[in-house]
Amino acid sequence: MRGSHGDEPMQVRDPLDRIRFPVHDWKLTETHYNSADLGVTETLFATGNGYLGMRGNVEEGRETHTHGTFINGFHETWPIRHAEEAFGFARVGQTIVNVPDNKTMKLYVDDEPLLLSVADLDHYDRTLDFRDGVLRRELVWRTPGGKRVLVTSSRMVSFTQRHLAIMTIEVTMLDDEAPVVISSQTLNRQDGRDEYHVKSAAMGAGVDPRKAESFEERVLEPQSNWCGDDRIILGYRCANSKMTLAVAADHVITTENDHSCHLSVDEDTGKMVYRVWAKKNQPIKVVKTVAYHTSRGVPVRELVDRCRRTLDRVRQHGIQAEYEAQRRWLDAFWKRSDVVVRGRPAVQQAVRWNLFQVAQATARAEQSGVPAKGVTGSGYGGHYFWDTEIYVLPFLTYTSPQMARSALRFRYNMLDAARRRAQDLAQSGALFPWRTVNGEEASAYYAAGTAQYHIDADISYALCKYVTATGDQDFMNRECIDILVETARMWADLGFWRENGGGGRTFHIHGVTGPDEYTTVVNDNLFTNVMARYNLARAAEVLRRMEVDAPEAHQRAVDRLDIAEDEIIEWSECAESMNIPHDAITGINPQDSHFLDREVWDLRNTPRDKRPLMLHYHPLVIYRFQVLKQADVVLALFLQGDHFTLEQKRADFEYYDPITTGDSTLSGVVQSIVAAEVGYKDLALRYFDSALYVDLANLHGNTTDGVHVASTGGVWNALVYGFAGMRDYGDILTFDPRLPALWEGLSFPLKVQGAALTVDLEPDHIAFAVESGEVELCVRGERYLVTAEAPVVVPLADQGPSITGEIRLHTGERRPDGTLITASVPQATARRR
Repeated sequence: MRGSHGDEPMQVRDPLDRIRFPVHDWKLTETHYNSADLGVTETLFATGNGYLGMRGNVEEGRETHTHGTFINGFHETWPIRHAEEAFGFARVGQTIVNVPDNKTMKLYVDDEPLLLSVADLDHYDRTLDFRDGVLRRELVWRTPGGKRVLVTSSRMVSFTQRHLAIMTIEVTMLDDEAPVVISSQTLNRQDGRDEYHVKSAAMGAGVDPRKAESFEERVLEPQSNWCGDDRIILGYRCANSKMTLAVAADHVITTENDHSCHLSVDEDTGKMVYRVWAKKNQPIKVVKTVAYHTSRGVPVRELVDRCRRTLDRVRQHGIQAEYEAQRRWLDAFWKRSDVVVRGRPAVQQAVRWNLFQVAQATARAEQSGVPAKGVTGSGYGGHYFWDTEIYVLPFLTYTSPQMARSALRFRYNMLDAARRRAQDLAQSGALFPWRTVNGEEASAYYAAGTAQYHIDADISYALCKYVTATGDQDFMNRECIDILVETARMWADLGFWRENGGGGRTFHIHGVTGPDEYTTVVNDNLFTNVMARYNLARAAEVLRRMEVDAPEAHQRAVDRLDIAEDEIIEWSECAESMNIPHDAITGINPQDSHFLDREVWDLRNTPRDKRPLMLHYHPLVIYRFQVLKQADVVLALFLQGDHFTLEQKRADFEYYDPITTGDSTLSGVVQSIVAAEVGYKDLALRYFDSALYVDLANLHGNTTDGVHVASTGGVWNALVYGFAGMRDYGDILTFDPRLPALWEGLSFPLKVQGAALTVDLEPDHIAFAVESGEVELCVRGERYLVTAEAPVVVPLADQGPSITGEIRLHTGERRPDGTLITASVPQATARRR
């Protein structure tokens, strides 16, 4: 017995400074300036739309931790130099480029610059409003000469026009008149350097593999520059990738004060300088409208024309129309996406911040991928990983299916590159890159990168879940089937058959790495095998269905992909006979075939200053132990939970939880979901809070590199799959709720087969309603049909099993070979003399 039963609710401490960051349902507000954590707040107050992103840098340009304006997919390439070469290694690195920055709007009063780090501020308020997507700042600055100045500013990246951003600054002298200068700038920054060529604090900081590579040579080659008619235009081409970019900025000043305008431009800088003789209580307002356009090869002159058209439309319709369109877009987003947590206002605020980040990372990506940091920072080089499919797409599938479809089409467009990559590794079918921007593998470390073949199954899993939830069979029949077939071919070729003593045989997959990057290149990784089983089975099932329901599309797929009947039979047999590791002695599913042979890492006695392990121990040291960077088997228990009993899930969770470091932000949400399911309610809430505040409280110490987008999507998963207990294993949704004891209720919308379903959970019941159409679902084994005329309310006797007590480390038990399992912390021992 590893826990005791009980129902005492756990109080969770709020990790934020609530004087500086007060609780508000729909806003994140900073009430006083602090230069000690600039990198974090630049990320928290970033604005973006999935295509264009701007970090929350101060308008003055300094002080800044990391300057950043990013465009999804706009990257430079560089040769990966391996110390020791081998065939098939990734050859070309890809890194997101810090594009020309338009956020800087410097202010001088009496020729004294406003610099927040030294300014005498009577008042300060910076707010990101989730309802309209606008970042606003208001402050009262007391100049060195004692004059009080009211300065308000705003920044918006448009959700409705993906290439557009609007910035404003308004200055009012409160006590006296003074000469005022506003210098609005467009600056080409190299790796975040400022206009004084000071390198960003975040660049070149040690050996943290989560950071982006920095460039020593020039990346953006000037192609054109122009200014006139209150407009600045700059054009560039990347030196190696040859991607092209144009950026244009319009300016409008509104004031009754006497003023003059001075416009200039060169290869790397554009400036609009307003010199104003400001009178008391006579405001000066400057509106800056910016457009960015990029391409993989279109000439810069064409992109310049596109920028002109974007800005001309804004001139014609006015910026108020853009603000109103933004609000309408977000009203619709929240209507289909908001999760309401009743009785927990701080949690509610954090939930909405996280969901807003998903919108900022995905809304206008439009057949690009979703970078690990969205467009809020350069962490992980702007690369796309499996995170999108497993952590972000569930939210999009059930709330914004068109965005999910766009992300899946991005993978479809990468299929030819995936076929080439499979050939590089002597495999049939297609192997998607572990990390990439342009479709080519960019992971220089194959053991924890390319070896994660499970990305093929992750993509197939996500597209199947999307089609089931939306009913978009046409998408499956025309394009997605190609992904299913080619990934199934890869699995069938990668694995092999092994004869059993009793005349049977099992299918094995060797030499792969699962989600846990602290255990690499193993045989029969459980997560990989169960996901490959799903991939293989679904490929065969979909082709059989198409043959009956869509014969013409089926025949086109057969002809296009040269599918043979014996292939389909083989995929089904591989799935049915897939080896799923299980140890009868310990009663658990080992993470891989040799996982239990390793010694156990004693995390409890590992010093905190040695975490995360990857920054303090050589990979070979870590690989020798039973220790996890993130959930692996436990993730399989969630995604493929219909193949495991509740008892098996509990046994596995109790084994792996004490040896899971959580060094990856991908881990907390999964551990929360499975902890809730098996009955560890307090633990589920702790893991949920660790995910909820990953960035808001900088829990992993690297929020400066950008938002952890997968974790923000995972927050929705933890709420809906974890606490509401939703599962989508079959053709209908099932619910087995686990509402936390201190929560009054939880409600959220879902889009299911075109119907808008609302779920409302309270301690004693769960209710369902639809606006139109109907949804069939299941609650704890009982089926219900929800229609507009007949909403459903299901009484709940409880919120599932409840287990309290600490989960202990599994040591002192025997391995299958009879040896004793022990735990230790690796360290060098001084030799006695």
